[in-house]
Amino acid sequence: MKLLVVEDEPKTLHAIQQGLEESQFEVDIAYDGLLAKRLALKNTYAAIITDLILPGLNGYELCRQLRAEGVSTPILMLTALDETEDRIQGFDAGADQYLAKPFQFAELLARVRSLTKRGTQVTMTAQMLRYGGIEINLDAKTVTRDGQPIELTAREFALLEFLMRNQGRVLSKPAIAEHVWDLNFDTGTNVVEVYINYLRKKIDKGFDKKLIHTHFGMGYMFKEE
Repeated sequence: MKLLVVEDEPKTLHAIQQGLEESQFEVDIAYDGLLAKRLALKNTYAAIITDLILPGLNGYELCRQLRAEGVSTPILMLTALDETEDRIQGFDAGADQYLAKPFQFAELLARVRSLTKRGTQVTMTAQMLRYGGIEINLDAKTVTRDGQPIELTAREFALLEFLMRNQGRVLSKPAIAEHVWDLNFDTGTNVVEVYINYLRKKIDKGFDKKLIHTHFGMGYMFKEE
């Protein structure tokens, strides 16, 4: 399983590379965002681990440009910035997870394994996400289930995409709100529950297997029953 690690600090880069290789991953490395982009467009990776502050392209721009090119590889962003606004900016740019420096390698490894495991369960191509009969065309912004077209609003589409990219993981309402809504989102409102219900009516109602599950007191999980 091949990973791409992007970090401009050589000591940190090689420490991560060594740890991942000792954990049976194959690792490509890049010292700047421009090289990372070329490698990510040329090769297929199970996950990309990138620092935020980079020469050429910073982590945000790297994520944005890869997503714009149709690359849906899971991305873990590493940064010393850990404010909510920074995390939301990273998610909005297309990052899947966020890990603040300094971190223990064991935590990094756990995040990588989580990302690569999800990548084996949800089929991700340049334009499509597929799971449980659901197909999302990321370019055309269309959704089908078992071949049946499903009409979604832009917000419902963003919510479904976020749930699918995190298949098998319990997502809290604040985490969903940070990704799908803007910085001014009020977590005291019930808008997440409302949109989850909208989505359930469109993708689960009338189908034998339910995909959106409530974990009371914790959040929601996207998985086949």
